[in-house]
Amino acid sequence: MLQQVTRGIKISVQTSFQGTFYKNYKMHFAFGYQITIENQSKDSVQLNSRQWKIQDSLNNTQVVTGEGVIGKKPVLKPGESHSYESGCLLASSFGNMSGFYNMVNLTSTRQFTVFVPSFKLSAPFALN
Repeated sequence: MLQQVTRGIKISVQTSFQGTFYKNYKMHFAFGYQITIENQSKDSVQLNSRQWKIQDSLNNTQVVTGEGVIGKKPVLKPGESHSYESGCLLASSFGNMSGFYNMVNLTSTRQFTVFVPSFKLSAPFALN
């Protein structure tokens, strides 16, 4: 499990390989990831938006932006955490993701960025 703390917000990431399937005559590799966002600061915060950069080993890059995570904009009081699961498709058996969350400190109303550590996506059979 990867972990990183930015401005008192701890991000933990765990990945899994979900399998392969054909779509439009092309092989796709499905990956899942679980993210836990833990507020270790002394102030309440809210996650407003996110941005992901998804790359596969064939040099395909996709940037995904949007509000909240899985349709939610969680508010985290000090000591609270929020976990969610999501996934992505790659055209190859391994790649990586990195990104960040745009958050707001509800005490000071200041916006700040929390970085998600770059994490690998790899099918078990693709590793040497």
